[in-house]
Amino acid sequence: MNSRAHGAAYTISENASLRTRNSLWVEARAALLVEVRQEAALPELLGFARFKTQAPLVLGAGSNILFTRDWPGVVLCLDTRGIEVIDEDDAQVRLRVAAGERWHDFVLWSLAKGWRGLENLALIPGTVGAAPIQNIGAYGVEVAEFIEAVEVWDRASGRLARLDAAACAFGYRDSLFKHERERYIISAVRFRLSRERALRLDYAGLGEELAAMGVQQAGAPQVAEAVMRLRMRKLPDPARIGNAGSFFKNPLVAAPLAQALRAAHPQLPYWPEPDARVKLSAAWLVEQAGCKGLREGDAGMSAQHALVLVNHGNASGAQLWALAQRVREAVRARFGIELEPEPRIV
Repeated sequence: MNSRAHGAAYTISENASLRTRNSLWVEARAALLVEVRQEAALPELLGFARFKTQAPLVLGAGSNILFTRDWPGVVLCLDTRGIEVIDEDDAQVRLRVAAGERWHDFVLWSLAKGWRGLENLALIPGTVGAAPIQNIGAYGVEVAEFIEAVEVWDRASGRLARLDAAACAFGYRDSLFKHERERYIISAVRFRLSRERALRLDYAGLGEELAAMGVQQAGAPQVAEAVMRLRMRKLPDPARIGNAGSFFKNPLVAAPLAQALRAAHPQLPYWPEPDARVKLSAAWLVEQAGCKGLREGDAGMSAQHALVLVNHGNASGAQLWALAQRVREAVRARFGIELEPEPRIV
């Protein structure tokens, strides 16, 4: 095979750099990089012997992954585009969105059409196809609330399939696709949005931001604007400094442990969950453990937001992961809490 082969539907490259394919700007290489522009090419590509014997690493915008090494197999990037209205009436709309669509662009598109629901999820980096994998969420809203079904290539059966929301087993930053990465390749996501859905304004800071904007009666576009302002102020821009957003999940703990921690640390932010567990602020834990702004070479924790692992220039993935491990150990030693990384670690 040539080092690079072009076609209308896809491009195949050997020994390809992934530095521009991950938002942490880590230099890593793929033995084979397949960039797919047309969804119809998937059955042909996935019928190749190499795909049958080895699961590809599927990469969207690379905003939720940390490469600690090169990838010895196939990296599959779905650069497909397209938003299709399946049906709509005065109250709601059903949409089919290609996996390669940029998430934030889709959010803005939906708001421009007058459909509510995704405004709290504005400015989250990544692609539509990646959104269900970790059930992206922000400001009190999770994407699972709007997903009707996920279309996938099922490597076990060798065919396209459609999984309804229940089959996707969505949880907090979790889904079926996290646990069966090698089986499913997401090709499109089906959404159901409403014109009259009640706005979610009760998350900390959102109401205050709307007030600061002079908004007295918010609509969905104003909520999205407030969310974008909050995110831009709190989180470093990956276009300016390599990062993957919040690197650690907010830990979910049993209520007695949360009560004990709150007794010892009254300022610890927490949020009771419907299942009787309590969600704790990972950012507060990291900051109190003395790790906000921590830096080792070009690997660092952001001074802007305690949860964000950043690449100040040429840090390797291994160096970034070593620093993340140091932060986890500091939190474990101070609070007895084990932080889990949010991005996928390769």
